[in-house]
Amino acid sequence: MTRAPLAELSLVGICAIWGLTFPVVQDAVTELPVTTFLAYRFVGAAVLAAILFRRQLRALPADGWRAGALMGLFLTGGYLLQTLGLERTTASNAGFITGLFVVLTPLFAAIFLGHRAGGTAWAAAGVAAVGLYLLSGSGGGLNIVGDLLVLGCAMSFSFHILVTDPAVKRYDVSALLVVQLAVCGAISLLLSVGQGQMVLPREQSVWSALAITAVLASVLGFYVQAYAQRHASPSRTALILASEPAFAGLFAWLLKGQSLTGLGWVGAALIMAAIVSVQLVPYLRPSRPLPEG
Repeated sequence: MTRAPLAELSLVGICAIWGLTFPVVQDAVTELPVTTFLAYRFVGAAVLAAILFRRQLRALPADGWRAGALMGLFLTGGYLLQTLGLERTTASNAGFITGLFVVLTPLFAAIFLGHRAGGTAWAAAGVAAVGLYLLSGSGGGLNIVGDLLVLGCAMSFSFHILVTDPAVKRYDVSALLVVQLAVCGAISLLLSVGQGQMVLPREQSVWSALAITAVLASVLGFYVQAYAQRHASPSRTALILASEPAFAGLFAWLLKGQSLTGLGWVGAALIMAAIVSVQLVPYLRPSRPLPEG
């Protein structure tokens, strides 16, 4: 198997793991406080990554450490809001709403960095907004606060992408991974200790959730994503990443019996359409022909 198909197949597997984490984490945070769970997850992931990439970490310059720390701040915000949201909404809702970072990123780049978003991005945002309204309001018993927290997670992940883009072009990806995971772990640990919530997990399900999220979803997941983006085209990578919400909905149904209403499925479909279109449409346009001489 050549590198490109292998990279794409690996990324599909990682998207499945990321989708699995939604119902798994939702169960875990009923047994362990959110900040405590995140502290165990990211401290463990940071230690493992530091061992694996210790040579690259030693070579990272001071500016690289600062870049990694900024990435870690937005990554921490994203996971903190996502995990808090999972306490208050369904795993399927959280999966689809988190995927909105694909739609929000070009809009934030236009607003804050002066990039050109284009009509497709703005139209996709409008479609996604309608989808979010239907998804959040159609379940009756769903807590809107939880959906809004996860929307904040998607916004934080968008800013994480914006600060990551220039950093990975200048510094080693694996070293940046260690720094940002360490920042996530340190902040979560401080919050947990400050709240007097640092306790040892007792349930086997919590230990399983920590193993999945720390080793597979964090260290392996981010590394495979970086590997895939080196060998697969941007359009195919984006389309594969768009499968994460679908996996989240699938595992929420298989493991927890959560199912969307009719309007909820319409909202989820609109969100998926927005996610796919904002990445796919630019690559479907014909290239501009050369001027005739």
